[in-house]
Amino acid sequence: MAEILLAVIMLLHLSSSSSSSLPTSTVLDPLFLYIDEHQNEFVQRLGEWVAVKSDSSHRVHWGDIHRILNMTADKIKEMGGQVEFADIGTQQLSDGESLARPPVLLAQFERDLNKPTLCIYGHVDVQPAKKEDGWATDPYTLTELNGNLYGRGATDNKGPVLAWLHAVETYRATKQEVPVNLKFIIEGLEEIGSDGLDELTRQRNESFFSDVDYIVISDNVWVSRKPALTYGTRGSSYFFVEVEGPKLDLHSGVFGGSVHEPMTDMIALLGSLLDHTGKILVPGINESVAPLTEEEKKLYKDIHFDIEEMKKAIEVKSFLQDNKEEILMARWRYPSLSIHGIEGAFSDSGSKTVIPRRVIGKFSIRQVPNMEPSVVERQVKEHLQEVFAKQKSPNSLKVTTSVSAKPWVANLNDPLYIAGRKAVKLVFGEEPELIREGSTIPIANNFQEVTGKRVMMLPIGGHDDGEHSQNEKISRYNFIQGTKLFAAFFYELSKLQKDQ
Repeated sequence: MAEILLAVIMLLHLSSSSSSSLPTSTVLDPLFLYIDEHQNEFVQRLGEWVAVKSDSSHRVHWGDIHRILNMTADKIKEMGGQVEFADIGTQQLSDGESLARPPVLLAQFERDLNKPTLCIYGHVDVQPAKKEDGWATDPYTLTELNGNLYGRGATDNKGPVLAWLHAVETYRATKQEVPVNLKFIIEGLEEIGSDGLDELTRQRNESFFSDVDYIVISDNVWVSRKPALTYGTRGSSYFFVEVEGPKLDLHSGVFGGSVHEPMTDMIALLGSLLDHTGKILVPGINESVAPLTEEEKKLYKDIHFDIEEMKKAIEVKSFLQDNKEEILMARWRYPSLSIHGIEGAFSDSGSKTVIPRRVIGKFSIRQVPNMEPSVVERQVKEHLQEVFAKQKSPNSLKVTTSVSAKPWVANLNDPLYIAGRKAVKLVFGEEPELIREGSTIPIANNFQEVTGKRVMMLPIGGHDDGEHSQNEKISRYNFIQGTKLFAAFFYELSKLQKDQ
């Protein structure tokens, strides 16, 4: 019966000369029906992708990254797309060896000058995962339990990448013309910083990106059980604070009380960074934060965020803030500082009465508009040097940084977001929540700054998917409805362009 209904709808569609003149339901119903009918096939394919251990943090798995990139390319070519593997140079390893990075996959389909061009970004590498880390199932065997599809990469980011490809497949299978021009940029090193991608974007700005109108990223998740559109992310700078003293580790019984201990200096330095309320104490650091407008403030009111549910989920007794709006703003639109550890300090079980000769404190600052990483780094270094001077310590201090990524924010009135909102309403029957992301996705700002194109984040992952964590998953519902969302987004974006 489903096949007969599909055939009837397709005939009705084909009898018209232009899909733009048809009602939305006539255009999208056969697509949605196809997706429902083929969902088991789509889930099976996700299982095949999850089985590839494309962990970019270990070079031993870089061969698996090549494998999953080839699988992606094969799927695109099967649907009529053209692919190119773009070289992004070599990676300098800690042992001094250089290793060729896995390439970036650039793909495109036949171009129609009358259609807008959409470029979709995704990645197919994953975070490390082992069953013994606390997974309930084998992380590389997609396992369906209670409607959830568990496996490393299921939501970050293999599931969303596949959903985009399945949306394209659906148009072709139902004999409908994809209403926008499509390009894909798929990488395999996102989880370790996307090395080489920034330079590739600059190199291809006048070629691959020249005819692109819009760029969409689906590499994040909803904040609640409601669908969402993401319009901002925080940036990040990572700091190393090194204090070095004696030539050797010392016995605390012999030398304790008579030397300036590096660990004591370190505690003073790290303790000077923020207070008990979470406020960053580095002078001047909060002065450049973009002020909160009334218009932006209103966006937080309708977001569904259950404080008690979140407390239970992460097992904390309280948050630093008292209400939903303040908590979300603290996570998304204000800077934060987190201390991550002290290298060189004794951290094993048991007791050891040692005075470490050298310790390295590690912390990061999540930055927001209008903060500049270079200014933040200068302010932090000046603050730490001032605190250290007050210690009157003979030890040496060195402050360095590694990661330096800018924040990103988009215009909610952009056509991308208008089309996104319409597509969400059509598929899910409700308006999307307009959210920010507290973490850092550097490629969003890079694409926006280098190419000058409009960028949007269109997530399909659930708020409890556990990306980067044990038992990562995507629900079957989100995976299949997300595929429908992407198919509808193609249509709404093309329709919006025609209406303008």
